[in-house]
Amino acid sequence: MSKNNETILKGLHVMSWIIFLGLCIEAGALIFNWIYAYFNPVVSQNLYKGLDLSDMYENQYPHFTGLMSFVVMGAILKAYLFYLVIKIFLKLNWVKPFDREIANRIEKISYEAVAIAVLSFIAQKYTTHLIHKGYEVSDVANFWSDTPAFLMMAAILYIIAQVFKKGIELQNENDLTV
Repeated sequence: MSKNNETILKGLHVMSWIIFLGLCIEAGALIFNWIYAYFNPVVSQNLYKGLDLSDMYENQYPHFTGLMSFVVMGAILKAYLFYLVIKIFLKLNWVKPFDREIANRIEKISYEAVAIAVLSFIAQKYTTHLIHKGYEVSDVANFWSDTPAFLMMAAILYIIAQVFKKGIELQNENDLTV
């Protein structure tokens, strides 16, 4: 592998760690603020990045809990997705790149991306329902505005996982003929 490609891969590995840590901090902040809002309702005015669900907290507590559940689950799933990406970087072997474990992890990442997209889609519909009922919750929609991107990522990664599985078969055949 060329020095340029190696540098790019190391950079991507570092970026994956940075994104993972950022998503963990976001998920942790959301969980902390959600729990803290139960003890101090004033916190619901600024849960995270200006998210104001104080009206929902005061008038429709079950909907507040539902919305926060969607937001927190989305943040946790995104952090877990990047955890799986980091695990691929740690396992990657350039001498024999086609490994069953790598293929399985790529496939698992594609399933995780589908899970994020499905959760985001359901959350979007729930938010739209609440908006039609007259609640002001449009700010929360920013947390799941990337549904199509996750669906596309899932499709691409699933195809790559299948290519890896075929590469494993070819690599095993090549090992047997030598």
